[in-house]
Amino acid sequence: MGLRKIRLWPDPVLSETSTPVGAEEDLSDLIADMFETMYAAPGRGLAAPQIGVTKRIFVTDTTWKEDKPTPMAFINPKITDHSETLASGQEGCLSIPGILVDVSRPEWVELAWTDPNGAARQQRFQGFAAACVQHELDHLNGTVTFDRLPDSEADLARAAYEKSRA
Repeated sequence: MGLRKIRLWPDPVLSETSTPVGAEEDLSDLIADMFETMYAAPGRGLAAPQIGVTKRIFVTDTTWKEDKPTPMAFINPKITDHSETLASGQEGCLSIPGILVDVSRPEWVELAWTDPNGAARQQRFQGFAAACVQHELDHLNGTVTFDRLPDSEADLARAAYEKSRA
């Protein structure tokens, strides 16, 4: 299969809630395509809806640009705990290219998911990795960065994006 086309906002698939992945589903081709697409973009995370697949799966590699690659695939992820303290940082999105916005999120999250081998996993993510997994999980819930902003900031960010696409 290989590279997939990344859907750009306001593609309706980006507003849909993804469906859970069944235990019997073979995701090996999809996961390989998602990693290939993410690295080519070049991004650090990619959710299935961003390539038009409304399944609860995303991939990340938060270190490959600076250090050794740490590719991870998350199937049916969910946050099980999070910090009360928020951290604000600039976020970009492969589905909203060229636009960076400040988003506040819990500074750490505990995430539970199934890995591609069917094993149950749980891990705490902090800093940039925490923001990344939360961003990708948002995609599975039909949320994009614009939706995380106050209305006036979202309007400005959307206008900047639309102007950049004209």
